[in-house]
Amino acid sequence: YIHCYLDRAGGITCLWFVFSLAGTITNPGPRRSMPVLVYLRAVLYLPELAWACMGAVWVSDDSRGCDPATVGSVIAAVVASWFILLFTALGVLFVFDPLGNPRPQPAAAEPLGVRHMESSEGTQFLSTARSLAVKVWESRLRLLCCCLPQDENQRAAFSSIAQLFTGFFSDTDLVPSDIAAGLALLHQEHDKMERSRDPDMVVPHSPSSPGEDLETELEKAAHCMQFAAAAYGWPLYIYSNLLTGPCKLSRDCCGSRGAEYEIVGGDHLGCHFSSILQSTGLQYRDFIHVSFHNQIYEIPFYVALDHKREAVLVAVRGTLSLKDVLTDLSAECENLPIEGVSGACYAHKGICQAAGYIYKKLVNDGILNQAFSIAPEYKLVITGHSLGAGTASVLAVLLRNSFPTLQCYSFSPPGGLLSKALADYSKDFVVSVVLGKDLVPRLSIPNMEDLKRRILKIVSNCNKPKYRILLQGCWYELFGGDPDDFPTEMDNRREEELSQPLLGEESLLVRHSSSYHSLASDDSPAHAATHLPLFLPGRVLHITEDGPSRRSCFSTVRYRADWSNEMNFRSILISPRMLTDHMPDVLLRALNSLTCERPYSLCPSHTSGSQQQNV
Repeated sequence: YIHCYLDRAGGITCLWFVFSLAGTITNPGPRRSMPVLVYLRAVLYLPELAWACMGAVWVSDDSRGCDPATVGSVIAAVVASWFILLFTALGVLFVFDPLGNPRPQPAAAEPLGVRHMESSEGTQFLSTARSLAVKVWESRLRLLCCCLPQDENQRAAFSSIAQLFTGFFSDTDLVPSDIAAGLALLHQEHDKMERSRDPDMVVPHSPSSPGEDLETELEKAAHCMQFAAAAYGWPLYIYSNLLTGPCKLSRDCCGSRGAEYEIVGGDHLGCHFSSILQSTGLQYRDFIHVSFHNQIYEIPFYVALDHKREAVLVAVRGTLSLKDVLTDLSAECENLPIEGVSGACYAHKGICQAAGYIYKKLVNDGILNQAFSIAPEYKLVITGHSLGAGTASVLAVLLRNSFPTLQCYSFSPPGGLLSKALADYSKDFVVSVVLGKDLVPRLSIPNMEDLKRRILKIVSNCNKPKYRILLQGCWYELFGGDPDDFPTEMDNRREEELSQPLLGEESLLVRHSSSYHSLASDDSPAHAATHLPLFLPGRVLHITEDGPSRRSCFSTVRYRADWSNEMNFRSILISPRMLTDHMPDVLLRALNSLTCERPYSLCPSHTSGSQQQNV
């Protein structure tokens, strides 16, 4: 029986694999037998579960007298079967859509105005489907975050994130492998455009503000980045110092520091604070307040006296926990009225809440008063990386009227952060530093809608099977090659046909949402009025690598820096560097390289006095 069952399960799995490779992403006809095979395979999971339970019972029995190699093989098989069942169950919970394809049946045509839109059957159907989808996403988030304590902030975050995900995924019928194939094609298309671009082509950028010195700002940024990176505590310190870090921290973490670390909160072993001391070179007496308390909308920060720059420095930690991720994903807009700023004032909700928490600590608890009572001639400097950068920028906006001379250095801040009025207001005191193709400074809801549109367009135009796209994409990512060898458009497609919505485009749409434009159109949802536009804070200092995009692992990296414009970050660039360029240690290394190798690193446009930027 067992052998017969295994043969049938294996046969169905093989058929499943073969049929899933047929057709293209937008031509599912050759895969029409897949639903039956999926349901058959799902039924066979029940005896697989029973078999795994029996195996667990057999393994727990006395195995004396059995061959050790046989016992080890059985244990390995049982553990592997439980892992497979567990990940299958998690995959169904987090990926499978229990609502199916909520596409209402087209009703008979009626004269315009006969039926009010709000009371139409289609609108009611979509409204019900959306409410159910929000509940499904909330359930997934509760399951994923089951270890977190339940409170009002968590419930508010879950509701906000569920609505965000529902709105983003409700109008398309893409599976994760479709998205992966689209990203692979977009990366090759982007590389193809970069290689075909004239290397001498330059475009003008916004002129620098009067009296600013790029060289001076780079030095200040490199100095502040040390404090922003130190806020991550021992995980980043160990990661950056794999050989020496554990030895340096072991004595402080294992020793008793209760009386000495009385200003430190939420760091029971003292490892975080010890790593900050090692990273910044400051003494214990230089710290005014250190908090590692971490909840949703409440992130760690510290306040210290930077005697080298004569500044009271506030450093805010970036994303390092699941609670921080929930703060990141609470991406709705929240009003942020600021005295003296005209125009619409709003910002990222989760980051606004985090900045408000730190603002109350600094002002209401008298932390800043304590710092300036020690060093009244010092100026206020705020810094942070990633989530900490966004929080530092909003905090600087909140404190600007009380501290007119404050400065903020924001490293890799989220792209969807401030309204246009607040972004322009912050240009006088905030400097945002972005490295290369970093994803986070380009991340916003309109940019994600634009990315979805581009994925839909490129997979609709591709006539290659998905498995070939994924295999060729993996080869290209690992070994490089010529992107021209990977065609991304259907053969013999006429240019004029692209002026109409594609059939493949329609097959990937569940419904036409207000955020969706025809895939043939160049109008990006980033410019639609569906979502309020949010921008990077302050002036933007963009650091890029000199030389080819692909290089040897042992080659020396040369960087260049120039002032950019927030509008240059309104599109997400697909590249393997989109994640590594966001790492704080990589950005710190780039800034140190720029300040140490100044004759080679500054953009030629500045050394020659030109106001141009290479693209």
